[in-house]
Amino acid sequence: MYCKFYGFKERPFNVTSDPAFFFLSRQHKEALSHLTYGTAQRKGILAVTGEIGTGKTTLCRFFLNRLPKNVKTAFILNPYFSEIQLLEAIVNDFGIKVKNKSRLGFIWELNHFLLRESEAGNNVVLIIDEAQNLKPSALEQVRLLSNLETEKDKLLQIILMGQPELNSKLDLYDLRQLKQRIMVRYHITPLENAAEAAEYVNHRLSIAGSMVNPSFTQDALKAIFDFSGGVPRLINVICDRALLAGFVAEAGSIGIEIIERCITELSDNKVSAAQ
Repeated sequence: MYCKFYGFKERPFNVTSDPAFFFLSRQHKEALSHLTYGTAQRKGILAVTGEIGTGKTTLCRFFLNRLPKNVKTAFILNPYFSEIQLLEAIVNDFGIKVKNKSRLGFIWELNHFLLRESEAGNNVVLIIDEAQNLKPSALEQVRLLSNLETEKDKLLQIILMGQPELNSKLDLYDLRQLKQRIMVRYHITPLENAAEAAEYVNHRLSIAGSMVNPSFTQDALKAIFDFSGGVPRLINVICDRALLAGFVAEAGSIGIEIIERCITELSDNKVSAAQ
């Protein structure tokens, strides 16, 4: 509704994980550097964690889009899988054809695929998003996959992306071998301050492509940061609602009054949902 009024090509604060809107905050830049280094140097297993809404999946998609053509990838989302289901999802995403759909069959074909890619000078990266949802037995299967290697290099680079609960699982005694195999770790935190949150808001407005971008006043931006705690997803929620309110009011500028009203409405919705 408000896109035509403000001249946007698309909604600037959609909550989908669109890499076109990826914002390189200090934390996300460091996380991206860790992923790039870990995969290029064939470190084996990498782990990136962050609270809900801090942009982990968007980071994944941005990272995947930047990889060179000699890197083959598989991206597993929401893995509520058993060990055998996880193996099947992995080989399917790599496009590997498997006749014998057993654990041995999947691993056999995956190993042959990895050896062929290595001989061709290619690297292979597996990303498992929401990895905190994996059962300990499935995480142990991940460790076993990391054993696929040549004398010099790991054949498969594995990135575990997840909420902080992933660290709790990795602390389990039965997963101590997996924890020792994780060579690169990073934890993404929310945006640090109101200034960085303002950069984030303006970045998304710019990407959305409006010639008459609505401005958010400094007071409004400060209120947005205070409400969201710097969590990008929450910033998107409040800003999307504020632009709708601005459209209804035919306001070219989003001020503190609009933000405070939207915060009240969102808070009231939370209370109603809890009742």
